[in-house]
Amino acid sequence: MGTASSLVSPAGTGGEVIEDAYGGGGGEACEIPVEVKPKARLLRSSFRRVGASRPGGLIGASFKSTASVQELECMAEYERLKKEYEIFRVSKNNEVASMVKKEAKLDLENKRLRAELQALQKTYQKILREKESALEAKYQAMERAATFEHDRDRVKRQFKIFRETKENEIQDLLRAKRELETKLQRLQAQGIQVFDPEESDSDDNCTEVTATGAQSEYWTGGVLGSEPSMGSMMQLQQSFRGPEFAHSSIDVEGPFANINRDDWDAAIATLLQVTPLFSHSLWSNTVRCYLINTDETQPEVDIFIRNYSPKLQRICETMGYFFQVVHFPVENGNHFQAVRKWEIEKSSLVILFIHLTLPSCLLEDCEEALLKNPEGKPRLIYRRIEDGKVSLDPVQQLTEQVCYVNKAKLIDHMGGVEEGAYETYNCVEKIIKQDIFGCESTEVEGKDLGNKEESTAPEEEVFGDVLWDAHDEQEQMEAFQQASNSTCELGFEKYYERLNDLVTAPAPIPPLLVSGGPGSGKSLLLSKWIQLQQKHSPNTLILYHFVGRPMSASSESALIIKRLTLKLMQHSWLVSPLTLDPAKLLEEFPRWLEKLSARHQGSIIIIIDSIDQIQQAEKHMKWLIDPLPVNVRVIVSVNVETCPQAWRLWPTLHLEPLNSKDVKCLISAECSCADVKLTKEQEKKLEKHCRSATTCNALYVTLLGKMIACAGSAGNIDEILQQCFQCQDTVSLYGLVLRSVQESMLNDKDKHLMREVLCLISVSHNGVSESELMELYPELSCAMLASLVHSLHKMCMLTYGCGLLKFQHLQAWETVRLEYIEEGQNIISTYREKLIDYFTMQLSQGRVTWRSADELPWLFQQQGNKQKLHKCLLNLFVSQNLYKRGHFAELLSYWQLVGKDKSSMAAEYFDSLKQYEKSCEGEESMICLADLYETLGRFLKDLGLLSQAVAPLQRSLEIRETALDPDHPRVAQSLHQLAGVYVQWKKFGNAEQLYKQALEISENAYGAEHPRIARELDALATLYQKQNKYEQAEQLRKKSFKMRQKAARRKGNLFGFALLRQRALQLEELTLGKDTPDNARTLNELGVLYYLQNNLETAELFLKRSLEMRERVLGPDHSDCAQSLNNLAALYNEKKHYDKAEELYERALEIRRRALAPDHPSLAYTVKHLAVLYKKLGKLDKAVPLYELAVEIRQKSFGPKHPSVATALVNLAVLYCQMKKHIEALPLYECALKIYEDSFGHMHPRVGETLKNLAVLSYEGGDFEKAAELYKRAMEIKEAETLLIGGKAASRPSSSGDTFSLRSTLSPNVFLDHGQR
Repeated sequence: MGTASSLVSPAGTGGEVIEDAYGGGGGEACEIPVEVKPKARLLRSSFRRVGASRPGGLIGASFKSTASVQELECMAEYERLKKEYEIFRVSKNNEVASMVKKEAKLDLENKRLRAELQALQKTYQKILREKESALEAKYQAMERAATFEHDRDRVKRQFKIFRETKENEIQDLLRAKRELETKLQRLQAQGIQVFDPEESDSDDNCTEVTATGAQSEYWTGGVLGSEPSMGSMMQLQQSFRGPEFAHSSIDVEGPFANINRDDWDAAIATLLQVTPLFSHSLWSNTVRCYLINTDETQPEVDIFIRNYSPKLQRICETMGYFFQVVHFPVENGNHFQAVRKWEIEKSSLVILFIHLTLPSCLLEDCEEALLKNPEGKPRLIYRRIEDGKVSLDPVQQLTEQVCYVNKAKLIDHMGGVEEGAYETYNCVEKIIKQDIFGCESTEVEGKDLGNKEESTAPEEEVFGDVLWDAHDEQEQMEAFQQASNSTCELGFEKYYERLNDLVTAPAPIPPLLVSGGPGSGKSLLLSKWIQLQQKHSPNTLILYHFVGRPMSASSESALIIKRLTLKLMQHSWLVSPLTLDPAKLLEEFPRWLEKLSARHQGSIIIIIDSIDQIQQAEKHMKWLIDPLPVNVRVIVSVNVETCPQAWRLWPTLHLEPLNSKDVKCLISAECSCADVKLTKEQEKKLEKHCRSATTCNALYVTLLGKMIACAGSAGNIDEILQQCFQCQDTVSLYGLVLRSVQESMLNDKDKHLMREVLCLISVSHNGVSESELMELYPELSCAMLASLVHSLHKMCMLTYGCGLLKFQHLQAWETVRLEYIEEGQNIISTYREKLIDYFTMQLSQGRVTWRSADELPWLFQQQGNKQKLHKCLLNLFVSQNLYKRGHFAELLSYWQLVGKDKSSMAAEYFDSLKQYEKSCEGEESMICLADLYETLGRFLKDLGLLSQAVAPLQRSLEIRETALDPDHPRVAQSLHQLAGVYVQWKKFGNAEQLYKQALEISENAYGAEHPRIARELDALATLYQKQNKYEQAEQLRKKSFKMRQKAARRKGNLFGFALLRQRALQLEELTLGKDTPDNARTLNELGVLYYLQNNLETAELFLKRSLEMRERVLGPDHSDCAQSLNNLAALYNEKKHYDKAEELYERALEIRRRALAPDHPSLAYTVKHLAVLYKKLGKLDKAVPLYELAVEIRQKSFGPKHPSVATALVNLAVLYCQMKKHIEALPLYECALKIYEDSFGHMHPRVGETLKNLAVLSYEGGDFEKAAELYKRAMEIKEAETLLIGGKAASRPSSSGDTFSLRSTLSPNVFLDHGQR
């Protein structure tokens, strides 16, 4: 490395000795350390100093040593850097190695975690699959359980049919055995010995039988004395009570007079048959007020429409009606003549406003409305009088004629126009309440004042807890009427035979499928056939339902099943709680069908038109595939394209397209109505066009005929024919109808309004009323709306249903959607929002009507607005309206859409009620609150939430006891509802106590014969039935049954009484004219109507007038006179004037024997009633030939094997027994028994009654063993019937009352006495 001496000059050269910084002595060599930077700096500075002192000398000499120092420095630096690098490299390598190890460790941990995650995912998927499979297994198990229950019921019914079939076979074998035994006895009697290895000696005399004297009193009193075939609950005969009803051209005595057996619904159905006598105005749900005025009385009309029409609308809304004012301006007097005439025919009330003059343009309207008033509808004349001014002759003459002929009400007003309008309003209000609604003014005033006591829904009186919607029923009646309207029969006679064969075919048979294309005439065929059945087979019970367009109320399966079940309950006189749960209702319907079929004499026919339009038809109508009872037949109609596949295997009646003859007949009928005649060339074109299946469709041909008739009136038939020939199906032809009606509109505004009206009707739930359209479109004039509806109604586009405008056919609805709603969902939503705004405004005003409850929730559902739907459902009055009208399933579906289960739904309702209760002040609001609490309790009970239902019902009871009185009838109603919950809860003791309290309060409030008493008795009977107290239950049921019969004669269910009373008041106006057969028939009808109202004195007056008029006009030997005689006789029989009744019946019988065929039903009617009267008077010898004649008539009418023949035989046998002619009675009873067994099976109540009568004969004939055997069989049938009605099997230790009486009367002591003797 060198020494220090080599780096410096010698000492003393003037230089400075550089000391070693590290402590070495001068001149001594030392090792240079690694860090040499400071020394280097010193050396460089010393070199600079040396260079400065010795320029040029030392530099050249010491360059080498300087380079060595630099190299040394670089080497030292290099070494240092190398070591640093090595240290850094090693440390970094160590760090990298450590990182690699960590990375490997993390990778390993990651792999482990991934593996665990995958394992967890697999486990989760496995658990999820297991959960889904468990849920699926649960649902499958539930489906299997439901299927098992369904199959079990079906097997039970199959077994029942099988058992009855086998019983018939066994009876045939036994009958053959008896015949052989009889032959054997005859052979033995002839001395021929026949060896029988199984023959054993028997001594019949050793059989222990009761003494004749002891037992005959019981038998006679229990069987023959009661005459079950004539008057017992199990009537063997259709027991007609009262007069015959003149059915226009149809003279049938059936259901109208049959008050003892059938209820008033049958009477209402019979009224529907009489279409010539009853117009649309009688059945309409709209009170139409037609106004006629002059220019002088325009101020009164304006004030009446502006100020008082809304008040009348509110009055009608409280009764469930619409109110519509129809007014054509005076300047349009010469226009709309056909429309004005049509509106006058539909009107419920016509008001004429006159002063001094009467323009000639109004004379025709006045004559049509006031003088030509065949139905006697209310008429009102307002006449303003001024001092010193005299009305012109036309005004005076018209007023005198109207007041004399039609008894129109007249208002002579002197004063201002406002007072005149107010006086008119008061008179109109009175007419609406009394003459149109058919109720006393006090009743309606009570409703207006909010008094709920007298405004109880009629269904609660008649049906107890059953919820009934009169609007649904009325809609079906109007649908039936509309379906039966046709100008010709369309060659349906060949189809009638097939339908008749279905009724007479042996059971069991599946439903008959009536199929055809849309508009092929299925509804028309079924309605016409129903009318024929009602005419020729009054014993046949027909239940029908006509389904409207999809998504309407008439297509909801739950409502259909509920309605049919209620009809069955009506006809069976069984009033018991009915579940509203759709699933349970579907299960119970076949059971109700079995109950009625076991009690009903004759066939039961169920007809459902357009069943394929029902929502989920296969699911909700699955009872159709089960075996039906023996006397039940089902007919359903479907479109060929939409028929469910499973139903295509049923027997099918397919409606073929119309042939050329029917097409020509239909078009000619339409043209003749408009006085239009086609040329030969036009007829040939039509015949050539109507050859395909779509153009031979009945609806297509009808539309075509109407288009031609309208074109003929305008004189452009060829042009319209050319346009029609381009339409190859019904929808395209409807499109042409729409365009032609639109072109007839006067301006674009009217065309726009037509489009708006049709679109609103199209998107609504059940249709839109005219009054609603007037409120929705204030610019829509009454004249324009009336003209539009008339045009569309005439062309089969629109029709009325329950006061609503709706489409007459499904194709019309489809056409409107194609023509006007082509934009799709957006425009539909716009129109629905318009309806939503309208009904929401009604709710905000406190107007909760059946319309807002029907439409608003449905519209929210269709819009998918769950929030507003939820808010709407929490409106307690909307939900109450839906529930009280029986729309339980619909209400439940809305809550399910909102996403609420039953418990949360109940909690929200309860909270809403609590909030509403805080705002209630005063007695009226508290009574309303009690009604809401009761409705909630009933709703929760129907949901099965019994524990939650108790609280609102108890709260309702508390409110009524506080606000009203503890003995008020409403308190009894609360007790009744609370008891119903306890019955379902199996707390029978609490329920019995509450029912008895309700019964006591009701008896004190209404008397002992009121229908509400019958309701409480029915409830107690059902309770005792569940406790196996059959004897007590049977006594209460019989008592209730008698009460309901009396109530039915006195008042009638639903709106039947009001309807009959209204009809009677209208017909009185028709009886002041000349003597004519029509007036005589009207008088007879009036007598019948007052008779049905139990107003016997007034009925006698009109029946006498009818008889006198008929004798003057037709002669005393005319068959119509026999009808009047028969009716008067029935009335005197009711009044217990038997001598007068006998004389009149004999005269009627004499006339009918001469005038009618030997098997005519009217002759049989008189024969039967005269025979009953003879027997009642003890003139048995006179009664015998009549009973024998009744047997002959029924054999000729129905055949020897019909149940009616058996009934006549039993009646004759009863008569022989009363005459002690037991030998003559025995074969009659045996023949009747065989007919009953062959017709109804061996367990029918008729068989049991006949067996009891046969037991009496055997007992009195000394064959006591046979009597006991027959009576035992009769009791088995009665016990089976009791179990069927009660719906619960009796336990063994609990025996029925009949069995007890048998044991007591046939006791061992009695047997012993006979044995000792």
